Amino acid sequence: MAEPHSKTDSTEPPRKVTFYEAMRFWLKLGFISFGGPAGQIAIMHRELVERRHWISEKRFSHALNYCMVLPGPEAQQLATYIGWLLHGTWGGIVAGGLFVLPSLFILMALSGIYIAFGDVGLVTAIFEGIKPAVVAIVVSALVRIGGRAIRNWMTLTIAILAFTGLAILHLPFPLIILAAGLLGLVGSRIWPDKFAIPAGHGTGKVSSGSRVPAVLDDDHATPDHAKSGWRRVVLLTLIGIILWIAPIAVLVYFQGIPGTHTRMGFFFSLAALVTFGGAYAVLPYVAYQMVEVYGWLKPDQMIDGLALGETTPGPLIMVVAFVGFVAGYQATSMGWTGAILGAVVATYFTFLPSFLFIFIGAPFIEQMRGELRLTAALTGITAAVVGVIFNLALVFARTTFCAEVQFSRPVDWLSVLSQINWISVVVSVAAFIALARFKANFLVVILACAIFGLAKFLLT
Repeated sequence: MAEPHSKTDSTEPPRKVTFYEAMRFWLKLGFISFGGPAGQIAIMHRELVERRHWISEKRFSHALNYCMVLPGPEAQQLATYIGWLLHGTWGGIVAGGLFVLPSLFILMALSGIYIAFGDVGLVTAIFEGIKPAVVAIVVSALVRIGGRAIRNWMTLTIAILAFTGLAILHLPFPLIILAAGLLGLVGSRIWPDKFAIPAGHGTGKVSSGSRVPAVLDDDHATPDHAKSGWRRVVLLTLIGIILWIAPIAVLVYFQGIPGTHTRMGFFFSLAALVTFGGAYAVLPYVAYQMVEVYGWLKPDQMIDGLALGETTPGPLIMVVAFVGFVAGYQATSMGWTGAILGAVVATYFTFLPSFLFIFIGAPFIEQMRGELRLTAALTGITAAVVGVIFNLALVFARTTFCAEVQFSRPVDWLSVLSQINWISVVVSVAAFIALARFKANFLVVILACAIFGLAKFLLT
């Protein structure tokens, strides 16, 4: 086994991940990425850091921290970042694209069933069975990531403040991340030892004092394709503008500016640039525009779309595919063609900026890896992410276990306890034990819970 190296840029990675091997993983991830950003990041951390050793803990956190401050779906951007780091631009396109495409096709199929029959009860039951497993995955990730990120009282304080800001004070997510970075930067000057990166490496299984090195380890050189200059930035920016203008021009040519699909292109382009704080921050805005301003969907249809988005794989913002599908069917005379085109348009313009943010910005983030000021700021953000994941875990647990609970003053605890979905609680605890204690494959756990949800539906 190779000995760890002490200097940055000292060795080549110990092995290569083939493009085909990576593509198979990204495709699988696209079908099993349940649970919103917390669940999806947890799955990637478990698979890429702990199981496959494709990327070290520190490099994973470094990439995640950058994605957390961007507008758009951070989990999809993280997949794009790691895919790009492994195999360049095409690796990033494949990783980010496959993270989204399975969800797009699944949602189009379910949206078609929804329009045709008005009910997707059987499919919803399967995904309802998966929810307890997702809670277990998020909690197990919280334990693992928190154990590494919370190293002292300062990082614990930042995590608590981040959780308090989100859960209690309802502060904007970007403000919390910015404040955490500033705390790290300022705190490193006052308590430098609290923000210093500990010696050693961040991933791999420890055995007899040794560690399995990652393909992208802490001390490995930045790949050549990850190095950038301003000429490349200008080129990518021009390509991005072309990729936006070209489909808009086609839509304007065939439908005119007032056309439904044209207006979708403009609207979702804007929405993609203001999705700071994740899908939960922007979906109320999308719902209001779709229902009240454009009148493309009815209120109950928007609610049904949110339910499908919650229970299908992929980023929660993929609800836009449902919105585009239903709006394209109802607001045009194109029928199913208009529906499919609507889903594709909504998805394309929502995710295009995410790819550009990674391809343009990530090279600079990689080149700054190891700089003390950036490291201290990102250490603060990493600690805040623990608080963010804790908040998301509680939100997801609340919707999974306590969706029917009605609190009153004074609280009738017997009534509250009687309304909790104890079956889901037991399933989630069993899934957590399987993951944390017996190191079960999360795909097996998700499949078992899906079968349980289907059986429960058929029996009742």
